[in-house]
Amino acid sequence: MAKTKTTYTGENVIDFINSYVDNEQKKADSFSLIKLLQEWSGEEAKMFGPTIIGFGNYHYKYASGHEGDAPVLGFSPRKAAFSLYVYSHTEKSKLLLADLGKFKMGKACIYVKKLSDIDINILQKLSLESIKYISEHHECSCRTK
Repeated sequence: MAKTKTTYTGENVIDFINSYVDNEQKKADSFSLIKLLQEWSGEEAKMFGPTIIGFGNYHYKYASGHEGDAPVLGFSPRKAAFSLYVYSHTEKSKLLLADLGKFKMGKACIYVKKLSDIDINILQKLSLESIKYISEHHECSCRTK
């Protein structure tokens, strides 16, 4: 069975951003995201795997027997765009996407180039909806998509 990439590593989040992110705007946006996601989740930022900054965690177990831990909310400041792990596939979230701003959608994440491209109030609503979904279902909605 494949090893999950989203395990808690104990690495320092600030050190990661300062060494991994070479664009000053992306670095500033990363620190802003940390502040916002900490506020919304009530959890401290922690490194999950080599490049994901996560907030909170939950244990999941699928019918296949695969299980692990994952952050409730998270992001990664990748070179091309931020990967935001704040989305749950609910009717409310689908409606909110219409007002988010400039982004691309993956299976389980939202890709944005910079924070100024999106509406932070909508991002907060998406994040809170995702926290609610995960607390009720104990899994990412990407499994049901």
